[in-house]
Amino acid sequence: MKKYLEAGKIVNTHGIRGELRIQPWADSPEFLKGFRYLYIDEKPFELLAARAHKSFLIVQFKDVADVSAAMVLKNKVVSIDRAEAKLPKGGFFIQDLIGASVVDGTGKELGRLDDVLELPANRVYVVKGEREILIPAVPEFILKTDVDAGLVTVRLIDGM
Repeated sequence: MKKYLEAGKIVNTHGIRGELRIQPWADSPEFLKGFRYLYIDEKPFELLAARAHKSFLIVQFKDVADVSAAMVLKNKVVSIDRAEAKLPKGGFFIQDLIGASVVDGTGKELGRLDDVLELPANRVYVVKGEREILIPAVPEFILKTDVDAGLVTVRLIDGM
């Protein structure tokens, strides 16, 4: 598993004091507020301040004091250190699921988890095998997720 996990993208500056607007790829902007450091190209940037603003996270890094310094970081991907992340019991990172084997309740292999779509209602797993299958990531369809074994057990219904 990777040490650094991509967690968002710097989409613009915010104001003239070097603040940056990050589009988070986590469940919410608040998740990223809990980190002391965010990493850009594996280089640590210390957070002095962070606040949610709409669906974005506005951050102030320690050594980014003005808009000119902030512009250099625009369009960069920010990452978190896996060791610093505190997930709830049973939680996992979606990045760790990509490539997992997907089987049905009988153990028949359906394919590999190729992508996870973030849709308004819920996430949808894209499974590629003999054919592409879209599976809503809800308890009715996802029976078991074993990140360590790289295995997702699902229940399909007619038409899937």
